[in-house]
Amino acid sequence: MNAFMHHFAFEFRMGIRNKQLLLMNYLFPLGFYLMMGFIMAEINPPFRETIVPAMVVFSILAATLLGIPDPLVNARENGIFRSYKINGVPSISILVIPALTTILHLVIVAVIITASAHWMFAAPLPVNWLNYVLIFFATAFACAGLSVLIGVVSPSSRMTVLWSQLVFVPSMLLGGLMLPYSMLPGVAGKFAQLFTATHAMNAFNGLAMGKVADFSPWGSVILLLASGLLAFELAVYLFSWDSRNTTRRGSPLLALLVLLPYVLGVFLLK
Repeated sequence: MNAFMHHFAFEFRMGIRNKQLLLMNYLFPLGFYLMMGFIMAEINPPFRETIVPAMVVFSILAATLLGIPDPLVNARENGIFRSYKINGVPSISILVIPALTTILHLVIVAVIITASAHWMFAAPLPVNWLNYVLIFFATAFACAGLSVLIGVVSPSSRMTVLWSQLVFVPSMLLGGLMLPYSMLPGVAGKFAQLFTATHAMNAFNGLAMGKVADFSPWGSVILLLASGLLAFELAVYLFSWDSRNTTRRGSPLLALLVLLPYVLGVFLLK
């Protein structure tokens, strides 16, 4: 336990001292939040109604998808995981600790956004704080799991950028952050349900912000938790200690199973 806590404390400090992680954990999410608050809220006043959950979800996407995978790949390529293995550090700690420290940073960012949006941009506050906190952690858990999985299956840093952007960009366009889900055409709406951001916004709107959900909000929460758990399990199963070791316990294509809860949700959630 002491080793786990020391590792956790080291990773948490790295999230502040490392310039790239500081950018993804704090500067980029908060800078984008301020820009959207001052510009988007003036251009499109109804955006104020969703600025709190939308910017919290954006912060989660940015910090996890753009911040977690690359350090994992670099550590594997530089042989750091080999030294961990020699010293008896379990693979699950290597994967869980970056996710936990990132979520802790995100708690701080979410508090800043939630506390400031009401008086800076006249944004409504959550009407159910317990659900708000629950959905935040469910979303962060799902995104962190997906990000760790991307880091495990990516053969290089360049590929982490590709896989992360394949999730990040559509999430921004179709996930309900900028454009309400109800405005999407039928096919685009079904496709949007494959993304964590869509279910996060649906759950926030229906359970925390006092708005009408587009489909079952509790179903979205369940899918977020199921996807996050499945992602971590797949990451542990597919984990490789050394980039030079070409043998894996399974094909990287197994990572696509992380989409299974969302695919089922397309047909089951009403």
